Formats: sequence, C-alpha cells, structure tokens
Amino acid sequence: MSSAPLLPAGVSESAQDDAYYCGVPKSMLFKTGPQGLTEEEAERRLEKFGPNMLAEKKDNPLLKLVMSFLSPMAIMIWIAIGIEAIIKDWPDFFVLLTLQILNSTVGWFEDWKAGNAVAALKNALKPECQVIRNGQHRKMEATLLVPGDRVTLAAGAAVPADCEVCEGKPIQVDQAALTGESLPVTLSNGDSAKMGSNVTRGEIEAIVTATGGETFFGKTAAMIASVDEQGHFQKVILQITFGLLCVSFVLTGIVLGYLLLNGEDVLQAIAFAVVLLIASIPIAMQVVCTSTMALGCRMLAEEKAIVSRLTSIEELASMNMLCSDKTGTLTMNKMELQDDLPMWTAGITRLDVLEAACLAAKWREPAKDAIDTLVLKAIPLKPLDRFEQIEYEPFDPSTKYTEATLKDENGYVFKVMKGAPQVVLDKCHNKAQIGASVDAKIMELASRGIRGLAVARTNEQGQWQLLGILTFLDPPRPDTRATIEKAYDYGIDVKMITGDQQTIAIETCRVLGMGMSVLTPENLPGAESMGDKSLGANYGGLVENADGFAQVYPDHKFTIIEILRQRGWVVGMTGDGVNDAPALKRGDIGIAVEGATDAAQAAADIVLTAPGLSTIVTAILYAREIFQRMKNYVIYRIACTLQLLSFFFFAILAIHPNTFGFEDHLYFKLPVIALVVITILNDGCIISIAYDHVKPSHTPEKWHFTEIFVVAVVLGGVAVVSSLLLLYWGLNTNEPTSILKKFGMSELDYGQVCTMIYLKVSLSDFLTVFAARTTGAFFSRLPSYHLGIAAMVAMGASTVLSHYWDDILDLPEMKSLTWKWIGFVWAYCLVWFFLQDIIKAITYWTLYKMNIGSEAHHQGLMAKKEKVVMKRDNRRALTHESVMRGESLMKASVRVTGKSTALQLEEDASQKYKSMSSSEILSELSKLESKVRALKDALK
Repeated sequence: MSSAPLLPAGVSESAQDDAYYCGVPKSMLFKTGPQGLTEEEAERRLEKFGPNMLAEKKDNPLLKLVMSFLSPMAIMIWIAIGIEAIIKDWPDFFVLLTLQILNSTVGWFEDWKAGNAVAALKNALKPECQVIRNGQHRKMEATLLVPGDRVTLAAGAAVPADCEVCEGKPIQVDQAALTGESLPVTLSNGDSAKMGSNVTRGEIEAIVTATGGETFFGKTAAMIASVDEQGHFQKVILQITFGLLCVSFVLTGIVLGYLLLNGEDVLQAIAFAVVLLIASIPIAMQVVCTSTMALGCRMLAEEKAIVSRLTSIEELASMNMLCSDKTGTLTMNKMELQDDLPMWTAGITRLDVLEAACLAAKWREPAKDAIDTLVLKAIPLKPLDRFEQIEYEPFDPSTKYTEATLKDENGYVFKVMKGAPQVVLDKCHNKAQIGASVDAKIMELASRGIRGLAVARTNEQGQWQLLGILTFLDPPRPDTRATIEKAYDYGIDVKMITGDQQTIAIETCRVLGMGMSVLTPENLPGAESMGDKSLGANYGGLVENADGFAQVYPDHKFTIIEILRQRGWVVGMTGDGVNDAPALKRGDIGIAVEGATDAAQAAADIVLTAPGLSTIVTAILYAREIFQRMKNYVIYRIACTLQLLSFFFFAILAIHPNTFGFEDHLYFKLPVIALVVITILNDGCIISIAYDHVKPSHTPEKWHFTEIFVVAVVLGGVAVVSSLLLLYWGLNTNEPTSILKKFGMSELDYGQVCTMIYLKVSLSDFLTVFAARTTGAFFSRLPSYHLGIAAMVAMGASTVLSHYWDDILDLPEMKSLTWKWIGFVWAYCLVWFFLQDIIKAITYWTLYKMNIGSEAHHQGLMAKKEKVVMKRDNRRALTHESVMRGESLMKASVRVTGKSTALQLEEDASQKYKSMSSSEILSELSKLESKVRALKDALK
C-alpha cells in the first residue's frame, strides 16, 4: 500500500521530463500494490493534482447582456439619449431608449437560446468507477480518482482515466471515439488504456497514470480551448460598420460645424448630428442579421440539426472545404458481413460456413462481442439447436481464435473454430496446398481494407479443414455517397481524415467515389507547431493535393485544418469522437454527427440529431439562402446610409431655404423625431427580409466588398439625386415658374416641404430593398409575402403619418400634406425607383464584364471545380492502370501526373530480405507472383 510522501527532499515541483508527473517522480506515484492507496494518501493526491475532470469555461449570460449595452454602437446611442434628456425632448428620449433596449437584447437572447439547446443535449450523469482503496473494492465517482489509484477495468465499463494495465488476462477495449478504429484493440500488461474508451471484453486491474487535464482526453480538450478567436461574420460586420462609421463621422462632423457656425443652439445642433449619425450608421444590422440567422437555426432544427453558434450559418454558406472523420461519420461504426466469401473445401456452401461460424459461439446466449453479433445475425439460429455444444473455448486475445466441440443428432462429434486467418490456416492439415492462395486472398482483402474471419472444421480424421473466410467491413452510411456527390456539385471539396488504417481509408474512399490519394501523417508537423503561422506556406501543397489522411491523431487533425485555413480555405469538419473535438473547434464550421460524444458536441457549431449526413447539404443550402438575404440587407443598409448622409450633407450646405423666401430658415434639416421614425419604421419592418424568397448559389458564397459598395453607392446615389431634386422643387413652389405648378400642384409652406421630404426619404428607403434584393430586374424574383406585408406597413404608416402629422404629433417644424401631394410623392418615388433598378442592373452587368463580384466569382469556382474533379479522377485511375499494365507505380505516376511518386520499403523488411538465402528468395517471389495474379483478377 503506497503512502510515501509526494515530494521528497531535493525534488523540484517544476521537473517536467518523462520521469516526472506534474513535478512528482513517477516511480513514487505509480507503484501501487494490490491493496491500493490509503484514503489519507488519496486525499493528499487529490489536493495536489485536483479532481479527475476537465476545466470548463463558462460565460456569464448576464455579463454578456451587460456588455451588449456597452458596445461602441450602444455607447453612441447612450450619448444621444443623454443629450435628449438634457434638452428635455422626452418623445425622442423614449424612442431612442426603446431602440437601444431592442438592439442590445435581441442578439443576446438568440445566442442564449442556442446555447441552451446544446446544453440540453449533454449527458448529465456523473461517471463512476471501480477503485481499490485500503484493500477494499468499491464504487466511486470517477472525478475523485488520483494518479496511482488502482482500478478495475471490466467489460461494459468506461475507462475512467489514463491507466497502465497490470498483469492478468488481456482485455479488449473499444477506442473508436479516440482513434477511429472500428474494432476493439487488445490490451495486456504494460499497455495504456485511455480515458474515454470502453472495455468490451475481459476484466483486469490497472494503475491510474494521468487524471483530468493531463490525460489524452484532457490534452485534446486543451487544444479545443486554444481556439478562441472572433468569428468571420463579426469581422465582416465590423469592417462594414467601421467603414460607414468613418464616412458618417466625417460628413456629420462637417454638418455639425456648419450648424454651429451659423448660430444654431449647441445642444440642438449636437442632438441633430448624433441622431443623424445613429440614423445613418447601421445600428440594426446586427439585429436584422441575427434574426435572419436565428430563423435559419429554427429551420435547421426542424431538419434535426441544432446550431450552437449563430454566426456559423454565414460561415457554412462560404464553406468550400469539408473534412470528415471516417468511423461513425462517413461510416456506420458497425461491421457488416460482405457478399465476398471465398471457400477452400469442396462441396460446401455459404450457409455451411456461416453455420460453422455460429457454432463456434454461444448461439443460445446474447452475443458477447462485435464479431459474435455480426455472425449470429447472419442466419436463422433455430436450426442450430440440433447440435449440442459439449465444450466451448471463448476468444482469447493471445490465441486469436474461438473453438467449440459439438455433437450432432446422430452422435457425431466434431470441432469448429473461427479466428484470425493466419492463425486458423496454421492449424489446417493441408496448409501446404492452399497456403499460397489463402495468403493471396488475405493480401487482397488487406489491400482493400476489408477484415477477414477464417472458419474451420474438423473432418472424420479429426484434421482441421479451412471452410472459408468471412469478410466484413464498416460500411458507409446509406446517404454518405450521395451527400459527398452533392457536396462536389455545390463546389465543396471533401477530404477524409481518420485515425483508422490507411488501407481501410483507401477502400472507403473508393466505395464513396472519393479520390484515393490517402496519406499518413509522417510528413506533417505535430502539436508543437500549432501556433505556427507558416504552416500553410510549408505544408499547404501536400495537404491540398491529398484526398485524405489516415492513422492520424487529434493534433494531426487540428494541424491539417489549420494548414487549410491558412491557405484561404473556409473549412468545415465533421466528426463524432473525442479525437475529432479539436478539429471540430479549429474548423470554421464544426459539425458533430448523431451519436457524437459530449466532447464532440461541445466543440461543434452544428449538432446533428438524426442519423446520416444529408442534413449537411440541406444546411449548406439554407445557409446560402440566409447569406443572400444578409447580403441584400447589407447592400440596402449601405445605400440608405449614403442616401441619408449625402442628402443632409448637400441639403444643409448647398440648399438654403431663406433664398427661396423662407427667411426664418438658413438651412434645411428635418426634426430629430422624423429621423427616428424613419429608422424605427424601416429598420423594424426590414427584419422581414429574413423570410424573403432567394435562390441559393450553386457555389460557395463570399463577401465581395467591391461589388457590395459599388452597387450600394449606385442605389444610394440615385436616391440622393432624386431627393435633392424634389427638395429644390418643393422649396420653389412659391415661384410662378415652378415646374410642380405645371403639374397642377399647390404651393407648400416650409413645414409641408419637411413632411414631403420625410415621406420621400421613407418611401425611397424601403423601395431600395426591392432593388437591392436582385441582380436583374426587381420583378425577376417575387418577394415573400412577409416582406410585402412589411413594405405595406412601413410605407403605409409613413403615408398616413404624413397626412395626419398635425393630429398625431403636432410638431411646429412639420405640417400635414394633402392626399394629392402624397399621391405625387408616391408617383415621383416609383418613377425614380424604376430608373434606380435599371441603373443597378447595368452596374451588375458591367462588374461581371470586369470580372468583379459574385457572378464572376461563381463562374471561376465552377471552372476550378472541373479541374479538381479531373485531378481526383486521374489519381483514382492511377493505381488501376499501373497494375493492369504491369508498370511500376512510380512510372505510372510520371505518365499520369508528370510527377514521380517516391516508393519506400520499410527498413526492417529491407534488412530481412537481404539476409535471406537464394531458395528463400525464390520461394518468396513465387508467393508474391501468386498474390499479384490474384490481386489483378480482383481488380478486373
């Protein structure tokens, strides 16, 4: 029983080499006897090393809400609210306060709801373990384990921490969640069992060698925690907002200076400038985009996909590279028998082989492992009851076979065996005759990544005869191939990244129609290079040209994703296991499939709750629709900002009402309440754009700022010209030569001119939405009824308000308009809207001809996709052609790709061949020749 002090004299706590664990000598910690630790020693170690759990980072939702009221945009609104309170303009004060509360809480609430949805998916049960303390076996919470604890690993239980297996009968452990291997691995004395894996067969004691953050699982979680950066969508919104903010500050500053120089009251001038700034800056951009994405989240939830990070919707629309784990993601993580069943005994059938395999198991009892489950489901078991099982030798990882002795209804006694093909072959009496063909078949199966289970039976002389080899494979999910093909169609390249064997990965790629250039990670950097910004430059070509990677660890997956991101790809990652969690977090979009571990779900941005991958394609299409809506809104909002700012900039500086006979007004400006009403009505109703009809792009989306700003400037510029012209005509109605009088319009006083401009700006603002939502004519795609109703509400409210202004608000600065004047403003706005739409279409056409913008981008991606498909098909054909022509892979590589593929032989094999005699070499060549012949036949 270990009770030695943790830190003897002279040992530094900072010692970090392999002989130490967290500064403590391993020789002291891990030499725990059969009695286990004492409770006192366990308490000391728990205090020293902490509980066996991972540190969890939690954001305080209330703090996030408070911070949303302290953003740069929110601070500007607070300043405006403060000024309105000082000048006691209470209507404007309460309108701005309401705007502030809505703007800050909507986005926070949607994020909070999304976070709760993911939390609901997590397993709330606390894990338990079997531990030996003070010589007694007992159950205990796994979080209380300490390094050096002696635990019992039994079938059906999870491995509670990283452990070193003690002496005893080997156990089988399912490590699929950690390594991606479909079948359990055998662990014996001295092997390491990792936290997060599960014992499937056997029972043995083990010593805990690492807990919490020091485990393989914990270090994986540390990689996840290292990813903490601002999302792509936030960067885009900040870039747009910052650009508009700079323009707004410059123009508003000039306007403010002009007002103050012309004797305007300081507080009134500042209030107007601040509200103009608020009206021009896209305050509601975050709310509208968040609401649009939140709607998309609800649509995806109906498709059994829960979104945990709203902004991942925008990144999903831009995704052009999808990296996927294999086991449990592309495949079922469930072995299935294949049709291929080679046999070596004359006169037997497939049923005979399957019956013998079932007889070599306890067919009357529930299956004990994955192999028995596979075999016992293959045929009806009732007919087997005619046999009596006399003896049964269960599977032993050290012998690699199962054997049973049986008696049939006639009293005939015989034996059956199933196990590893080479082991079973060695027991067969005719190995010399069938050995070469069996070896060739085993080699062929291995080259395709198919696992084999040999079945043998004794003959009348008691000699073992090989009946056949059952073949089985972890099959792809039913919709995987179709999903990958659709991803290719939508301009997304797909790579497989798996911890499983290379041959299995290549075979899976072949079945799924993917390229078969699957590399191993020898030439990739490990965890030590995670923060290196030159990964893309150094390894980008290697990763981009590969169709996948096999035999990788979590740090390799993480690094592969980072390399692709540094090369400019927008990377999505799908996975289900602990080993996928760091890559899920590192990717721009992490997607956890149905049945994923808690770690994978927590790291992912989207969690699928139904089997299959087809939801991913649905999510991509939804995301591209949402992207289109957000882009349309951004164009509209920039155009409105330029319209408001430019109009008041030129109106205040260049158009002076006193020169038109309005002596009391040196410059033209609308009251603060009018600007606020425009902002509330238009920005409030524009949220309906989240429901607008759009057509998803056939290729990944991208923010083309040149196109967005050029189109927005054109739309806003046309609106500004039309507003300035109408202002000039309105101020000039008292002149006999006024053009409006020729249309039979009456003379306007200054208050009515202000109301007319209010109505014109409000109508132009919302009509701009219909021009901004299409690249062609506005009627080329009908709007949704939501947007149509919102347009009627916003424009109808502005229309009614302009007629009943005196009755509703009764402000001296503005006066009600007659219905005739309102009709004229409507007609005027519609004429300019048609002109605006025509100029917009010409602008898009010109940008396309100049190879600028989204349409040119999509055409370029389609051409790039064709080249990628051609390269992938070439790589896929390479192996087949080279074998059938009898040429070397290196020669075929030069013929097909123009590049040489280096072929290397393992050093051990090379040395082994050099030490062989001439007769041994000839024998080996004979075997290889028969294997190559069999492989060619299989390839045909």
